[in-house]
Amino acid sequence: MVEIIKGYIKKFGDNVDTDQIYPGRYLELTDPKDIASHAMEGADPLFAKQIKKPCIIVAGENFGCGSSREHAVITLKNAGVKAIVASSFGRIFFRNAINLGLPVIISPGIEEILEEDVFIEINLQEGTLQITDGGKEIETQKIPPYVRNILDKGGLVPFLRSES
Repeated sequence: MVEIIKGYIKKFGDNVDTDQIYPGRYLELTDPKDIASHAMEGADPLFAKQIKKPCIIVAGENFGCGSSREHAVITLKNAGVKAIVASSFGRIFFRNAINLGLPVIISPGIEEILEEDVFIEINLQEGTLQITDGGKEIETQKIPPYVRNILDKGGLVPFLRSES
């Protein structure tokens, strides 16, 4: 089971909606590289070109609000985002992320604590986030074992296939 996620922080503010994550004008694209090239284009046009991999997005309130399009999660995964830590999430985006195997972690006020480009480790089982070069540890909401199992299988469909 994937319990530790490591990556460099890329920060965003409050109310980043799904159209900022993946603009609707690109919905016809099917190639993963093409899709990834437009990740976060509405919030940061240079994100896809300058992403530091592995990447963990840290954001404020209501990340992923807006439409129910799964493309928002798909583009982030294809761009190399390993997880998102935010104060809160849009409800549908949160569910889509779990269903598609992208860890989403709730940690109120996290965007005010962490700095951009810092390397962190997230322990999904313990519900902690650690800054690797400074040693500071921050508590996050724990992801239940059942949801971690869905994430470990790569999303809901692969999980259900493995259960049958």
